Amino acid sequence: MSDSIVISIDAMGGDHGPAVAVPGIALALERLGDRKVRFLLFGDETLINVELAHHPKARAACEVRHTDKVISSDEKAAQALRRGKGSSLWNTVEAVKDGEAQAALSGGNTGGLMAISKLLLRMTGGLDRPAIVASWPTLRGVTAVLDVGANVSSDAAQLVEFAIMGEAFHAAVHGAQRPSVGLLNVGSEEQKGHEEVREAHRILRESGLEMDYRGFVEGDDIAKGTVDVIVTDGFTGNIALKTAEGTARFVRQVMRDTFTSSLQAKIGAAIAAPALRKMRDRLDPSSVNGGPLLGLNGIVVKSHGGADARGYANAICIAADLASSDYAAQIDRNLKQLAAAMPGQDPQDGSGSEPVENVQ
Repeated sequence: MSDSIVISIDAMGGDHGPAVAVPGIALALERLGDRKVRFLLFGDETLINVELAHHPKARAACEVRHTDKVISSDEKAAQALRRGKGSSLWNTVEAVKDGEAQAALSGGNTGGLMAISKLLLRMTGGLDRPAIVASWPTLRGVTAVLDVGANVSSDAAQLVEFAIMGEAFHAAVHGAQRPSVGLLNVGSEEQKGHEEVREAHRILRESGLEMDYRGFVEGDDIAKGTVDVIVTDGFTGNIALKTAEGTARFVRQVMRDTFTSSLQAKIGAAIAAPALRKMRDRLDPSSVNGGPLLGLNGIVVKSHGGADARGYANAICIAADLASSDYAAQIDRNLKQLAAAMPGQDPQDGSGSEPVENVQ
């Protein structure tokens, strides 16, 4: 496996377990083409092998590691830590710690995944907590939004850290040479917003970071794609994410109802079918599934618990992109630059806010 990127998979995580994980691997291998990627699958070997039997290409790229211990989706983070050792989720992250894999992926319990990942991998560069980043479809392409669920609240130092991590992520996964960055706020004026977001704004403006920081952005700027990276706390980010997902489902359902409401509407739908399929694909959450936990000494990606095989494949591709990039080194460079530019202020002295439990 030394010549390959190795991704460890929590095959039991999520709503569907191996029934989605294995077909997702098969689709990801098609998308990745000539890139050499192999997989360690942790979970019930009987269930996993049943699925692998239907996907010969995936079977050839996978090694199964049996465990019958699973962290359920409704367990609290502390509970997952207490009883997690030996579970499919724990073993998946531990493979990264032990150097057997370059990235880990799970669709399981988010609070448990974050707690176990932080315990086993620790934080890089003195960072305080991980942040979950979402790739958001916009009018201009894709915007990275973080945090979308790892932390209920974030102080100014953490928001600055999120900006650094989000910039590195967008460059690694979406290919922007110099991603633009904005802070989510209730207005674009300097005096708007609470103290922490204003202080983060000041630090980013005065730090001298080699970052294309654009200042405050508002909620409607997310879908517009005004900037490449939008930074906020996990409480606000998760509400925005779930609202967007619900809106996308609402729009798809209204269109389906409208275009099947009469014979004339069905004829119109048939004529517009290619354009409608294109629109459907842009609104499909599967096309952007996969939220990395940024800031760890290792790559961990969270898949949506209800993702289908297409969505799971997308999360695998994100893990592979991060594993083959210098994303971690870029974060380290920017943190050192920030510390040098502002020696009297410790931007890594975070408050350690509580995680949002079981975010999917």
